[in-house]
Amino acid sequence: MFSSALKSFTSNISTNYTIFSTPTSTCGAWKVYDGKKKSTGKAVSVFVFERKSLEPQGGGLGPRSSSSSLKKVHDEVIARVKKESNLLARLRHPSILELAEPIEDTRSGGLMFATEPVTASLAGLLQEKDDQEKAGGIAGRPSRFVVEGANGQLRRRELEIDELEIQKGLLQVAQGLEFLHESAGLVHGNLTPDSIYVNAKSDWKIAGLAFAGPPDTSDTPSNIPPISLSEVLYHDPRLPRSLQLNMDYTSPDFVMDTNVSSAADMFSLGLLMLALYNSPHVSPLKTNSNISTYKKLFSSSSSAPVSTNNFLSSRPLPKELLTDVLPRLITRRPGQRMNAREFQQSQFFDNILVSSIRFLDTLPAKTPNEKSQFMRGLPKILDQFPRTVLEKKVLPALLEETKDRELLYLILQNVFKIVKSLPSGRRVFTERVSPKLRETFIGSKGTTNERDTAKEAGLVVVLENIELIGESCSGKDFKDDILPIVHLGLESHTHSVVDKALSCLPTILAALDFSTIKHEVFPVVAAVFSKTSSLGIKIRGLQAFVVLCGGSSNNTDEVGDGLDGAFQTSKSAKVSSNAVLDKYTVQEKIVPLLKAMKTKEPAVMMAALAVFKQVGTIADTDFLATECLPVLWAFSLGPLLDVQQFQEYMKLIKNMSAKIENEHMRKLRELSSNSTATKNNDLMNVGSTDAFFNSNGDDVGGDDFARLVLGKGMTTKVPGMLGDSLRPQSQRSQSSTPVFGWSSSSTATSQSNANGTSTVNGFGQSQSSAFQSAVPGQSLNDLAALKPTAPLSTGVGSSRTNSFGIMAPMQPSRPQPSPWSTIPNAPKMPSFGNSSYTPAQSISPLPPPPNPMSSFSQFSIPPPPSQSQPNMQNQYGSGLGGSNVMTNRAYSNSNVKKTGLDAYESLL
Repeated sequence: MFSSALKSFTSNISTNYTIFSTPTSTCGAWKVYDGKKKSTGKAVSVFVFERKSLEPQGGGLGPRSSSSSLKKVHDEVIARVKKESNLLARLRHPSILELAEPIEDTRSGGLMFATEPVTASLAGLLQEKDDQEKAGGIAGRPSRFVVEGANGQLRRRELEIDELEIQKGLLQVAQGLEFLHESAGLVHGNLTPDSIYVNAKSDWKIAGLAFAGPPDTSDTPSNIPPISLSEVLYHDPRLPRSLQLNMDYTSPDFVMDTNVSSAADMFSLGLLMLALYNSPHVSPLKTNSNISTYKKLFSSSSSAPVSTNNFLSSRPLPKELLTDVLPRLITRRPGQRMNAREFQQSQFFDNILVSSIRFLDTLPAKTPNEKSQFMRGLPKILDQFPRTVLEKKVLPALLEETKDRELLYLILQNVFKIVKSLPSGRRVFTERVSPKLRETFIGSKGTTNERDTAKEAGLVVVLENIELIGESCSGKDFKDDILPIVHLGLESHTHSVVDKALSCLPTILAALDFSTIKHEVFPVVAAVFSKTSSLGIKIRGLQAFVVLCGGSSNNTDEVGDGLDGAFQTSKSAKVSSNAVLDKYTVQEKIVPLLKAMKTKEPAVMMAALAVFKQVGTIADTDFLATECLPVLWAFSLGPLLDVQQFQEYMKLIKNMSAKIENEHMRKLRELSSNSTATKNNDLMNVGSTDAFFNSNGDDVGGDDFARLVLGKGMTTKVPGMLGDSLRPQSQRSQSSTPVFGWSSSSTATSQSNANGTSTVNGFGQSQSSAFQSAVPGQSLNDLAALKPTAPLSTGVGSSRTNSFGIMAPMQPSRPQPSPWSTIPNAPKMPSFGNSSYTPAQSISPLPPPPNPMSSFSQFSIPPPPSQSQPNMQNQYGSGLGGSNVMTNRAYSNSNVKKTGLDAYESLL
């Protein structure tokens, strides 16, 4: 019980529709709001009547007026308002305002009903035109009527009332009157600019049926009460003028003859036509809602609208109106007036533009042959139509006929021509054309696989206008609505359709992002290229690859390939940077497709050459050398190429080879400059004299050799091999910080020691007696040459260095035996570690060998000494042993001949 009561207070319109808060226009006592149905999103106009508009206005009867009589008047007005909505619900005609939701009470006690979307009433448009003319022309004042755009923003509506708009509107009003008079059996009774609405399609619709009723001569029973002239002609000052009969447009039949007939509406139609051409745009009759004034105006020919006074119009009237139409409408005798049907056949509507609009209105009833002839001739007169008529009348009528597949291509040709001619073509295409195209081509996709030639003809028209489409819609709309249509063309079995789809690729790339191009466009193009058996489609596919690689499909402007940097390419079609495929796709997808081609036709080969030119600007040089050049050579040797075509291939091959060569030389130079410091440290330099001598005379690498041949590890090295403590005071380094020498070779310089003598190495080169500490290198390149050296005998107290640059201990003077005699009972060398060494412990120096310079190769080991030769001291240093402890090797005094590896004991 409670729920049913609650529903009675709930408005159906408020619940099911979204109503904007600001009214778009005011039509008499009604405020018109834009609205949308929540379930379908269908646009409507919501008419709202507020009861407070019935309250007494200033200058009324005052507070002493009878409340009961006022309530009775209000009830009559409410009944009259409801009558208007009820008649709209019963009457269905293209020229009658279409009702979407019946009238209902609002929570505030008012009334509301919903209709088809309307822009404004004719009275509102005329008032706006007056304001524009007062402000100095059409551009002097912006339109005060707004509408919500596709993006949700409000924009001002473009409204014009020109000659064709007037002719079209009057024709539609006449059609509505014909329906009321002949089919519905009603007289409108109050045909004024306030009772005519202009919808979103710029059609004029009849409304304001609050005073409608059957004529006096009607014999047909009707549940609609007749018009009470005594009541409607009385002007009640307590009510707004918009809720009462407007006597400025009333026929004398009502006021002077008290006769209700359909001819009264035709008289009102004549006064309405005068208001359209008058300035200001009002009726020439000024009755002030007074019956006496009205009768006085018609009592004299000078005050009544007749042909002799130009029907009281302040502006010149069209000749057809002045001579043929108005004299048969604005006349005192009803029998002399033309009816609604005759009015439509008058010379006022006898022109090609009005006739075309009339044909459009009846287009669904025409035969296919008549439709085809009309669509073929329509482009010739489209430029003569006003832009508002094209946008709001012609274009919607054409889009409604796109369901006719046989006429689709003719309809679309006219549609795109209209969009191109409109200043607001971008908005019109997005709001109206694009959704209709998707519905026509994609809506039924997947339902059938049969070939539809008529539909493909329309698809060709869409692809031919792809540039206009790209300019008229955003990237998102293009991707959602247009790209599926392009895919439909690419997947077509008709070669001409596929050719058109591939040729529009530059426009497609400019409108889409990189991800869409790579994942949605390129795979389809690649599939078409690999599957087609048509040479034309194959060539068009190669041109598409050129565009996908960032080039232009038009090769006539090419003056170079750009591989060597000396030429530039003039591109006629600009492609955005995001339209170029990435390097991976070019190398791994496009080039394999080219390699798989089997045809050797010259046209295909030259188209492939253009693709390789673009690939050469993207791919790596290694890829060009290993993948592209072999294919280019194979293509260039095709048996069908002529001399000029072969030269084009050779030119590309040479330029690509030059690019590869230059790039590789650059890499090699970079590598060479980075390895200059280690260039001489090669394994082939082991044992060379350059490695043997260093800049300071230090023999580095000896311990590395000992570590290699003895198989012992050495992690650290004693500075100076023997340490600074073993050297005489005069030969000790001044700084305790070791100095590292990394150079492999340098010029040896001689330097006098503390005693004024210089030290000479085994090769006769003088060396400095001041030694730097040597750190073993990290590679075999740091090894010094292994050669026995012959130390020169020095005087008592002098020092010497061995072949490794290590200072030998001081030797005491004693008789020298034969150079090659043995040295019996040689004392043992003291152990050299980190302990200090006293020069008092002297050991006699080794005798020099017969030949100071060895005659053996740097990589050879000298033979063991013979029996006649003395056993020499091991010259290769006593510091080649373990880590930090130097081993003192004793002199051998054995005369027993040794064999095998024992013979080399002295060397090890």
